[in-house]
Amino acid sequence: MDDNSVETKLAAARTRLILDKPFLGALVLRMPLEMADPTWCTTAATDAKKIYFNYEYINQLHSSETQFVLAKQALHCALSHFARRGHRIKHRWNLACEYAINPLLVEEGFTPPPGTLIEDSFTGMSAEEIYRCLQDKDEGDADSSNNEKEGNDESTDPTNEEDTPDSPPNQNPEQNNSDPSKYSGSPQPASMSQQELDNLSVQWQQRLAGAAQQAQQAGKLSESMARMVEFMLQPKLPWRSLLARHMTATARDDYNYSRPSSRRGGPSIFPSLRSSQVNMVAAIDVSGSISDAEMNEFLCEVEAIKGHLRARISLLACDAELVPGCPWVFESWDALTLPKTLSGGGGTDFRPVFDWVEQQDQKPEILIYFSDCAGRFPDYQPDYSVIWLVKGNKSVPFGQRIQLN
Repeated sequence: MDDNSVETKLAAARTRLILDKPFLGALVLRMPLEMADPTWCTTAATDAKKIYFNYEYINQLHSSETQFVLAKQALHCALSHFARRGHRIKHRWNLACEYAINPLLVEEGFTPPPGTLIEDSFTGMSAEEIYRCLQDKDEGDADSSNNEKEGNDESTDPTNEEDTPDSPPNQNPEQNNSDPSKYSGSPQPASMSQQELDNLSVQWQQRLAGAAQQAQQAGKLSESMARMVEFMLQPKLPWRSLLARHMTATARDDYNYSRPSSRRGGPSIFPSLRSSQVNMVAAIDVSGSISDAEMNEFLCEVEAIKGHLRARISLLACDAELVPGCPWVFESWDALTLPKTLSGGGGTDFRPVFDWVEQQDQKPEILIYFSDCAGRFPDYQPDYSVIWLVKGNKSVPFGQRIQLN
């Protein structure tokens, strides 16, 4: 196959994306395609400006697999993976991004190339969450520890997967037997400053919103893609700040219009400022998707905010049913702590917590639920404030959703 044939394959794949998957097609259309020098690019890569491809790699793919590769590169950019890495180790971050995106494309009906990284346990998780899982796994591996100490961010990806933004793969001679000089292409893009990456991230969010709106109007935006767009376009304030804001708003001082004593004289009723204790419920999902460290972090944050309020907290733990022994009630002067042992690990059902609240004489001003939100919700919306602290990208049917990442 000559160069023109490879270019024809790429052009056909992009056209098919525009026709069948207009959301992803619109994103891919924003990026010029450019053949890369095989000494730095063994598969495909992007710098959030262009999609670079290895001639031999594209040459061996089927047309459906080529669509997968193009859509993946565009999706990496739309999700701003190139700007979200921060100080994380590059190679591990690349793997986390792959695990986050590949299931989305498979769900969309694309055919993944051989060797594509897919792990069912990571489905629905963000790249940041997956990175933490990979970090925990690698901490027990001595070789990985040595690489990290040396700052080895440029290690060759042993899976020969398409690489992620701002992180093109290095050449592995065993993966490409062709003469590199035969298909010399673009050199590796220069690194960018954080300001440049942030500016590109803003541009991609605008592109993401525009592409989603057009696809939705055409009735061709899938539910999974719609959830992803919602996840990316929601406010990016830290979850602690959002939680503090909602708790403080709920606990704000109120006015009392009760009639004063007749001994004070006069028929007029003037509002008087009063401050009352807030009745709160904090619920934790113990179905197995939330780690002990994350539970403690959640409780520490609620405890810190509670220190500035007068709050009585009823703590519940639930998987498919309430954990025996709960609720644990903490007055405003009590320290908020978890019991030493918590049973759980089953399925996830949120209804037992809401059913428990309905059975109480006094309803709470606010309920805070800490979960990945992959479970069964009540069929009704309660008449009190509900805040969901969500690990992952699942949506909620009511209440305020705050992303934990």
